[in-house]
Amino acid sequence: MLAAFTAGLLLITISELGDKTFFIAAILAMRHSRRWVFAGAIAALALMTILSVLFGQVASLLPQHYVKWAEVLLFLGFGIKLLHSARRMPNLPNLEEQEEAAAVVQQAEAKLLKRPTAMAIVAQAFGLTFLAEWGDRTQFTTIALAAANNPVGVTAGAVLGHAVCAAIAVACGRMVCGRISERTTTAMGGVLFLVFAAVGLSHVL
Repeated sequence: MLAAFTAGLLLITISELGDKTFFIAAILAMRHSRRWVFAGAIAALALMTILSVLFGQVASLLPQHYVKWAEVLLFLGFGIKLLHSARRMPNLPNLEEQEEAAAVVQQAEAKLLKRPTAMAIVAQAFGLTFLAEWGDRTQFTTIALAAANNPVGVTAGAVLGHAVCAAIAVACGRMVCGRISERTTTAMGGVLFLVFAAVGLSHVL
């Protein structure tokens, strides 16, 4: 269980830093109450984690040998892809993700009242975060981890990782947004995925 918790915590935390959902929470926190933005964002991320773990549990019904190999190959693929992408990136803030997040928030803000209620802010943060997270790399990572590891440990670690990133985003988003290097976070994620691919490989050989 501890290994599953650690894997979920590390992989999700590194993957989410500088991700689209991170910037959505940061931008919303600059416009609305931080606590309500955090509440909506973490609720969406926790729900997404639980759904992903459930998908992983369905996949775990397959022969465990194949599930383990699928996890290794997925992490290996993510690791190689991220490191390859990092080599081609300038060591600058992740402007593309920031711009996409800003566009999503601006579109949603146009439909919000001038003085939104706490519930409206929570709902907005929840909806934008959930949609941005669906089909994201972290979702497939959670599914793979839950299929081959203790689901409770994966859930706890992944939710905590999401909570850490969401807290950083809403607490100091303006300062952090301009300083997160896409190349650095991408490279860190690539290395981490390769490490866990190697760990998984040691278990199946």
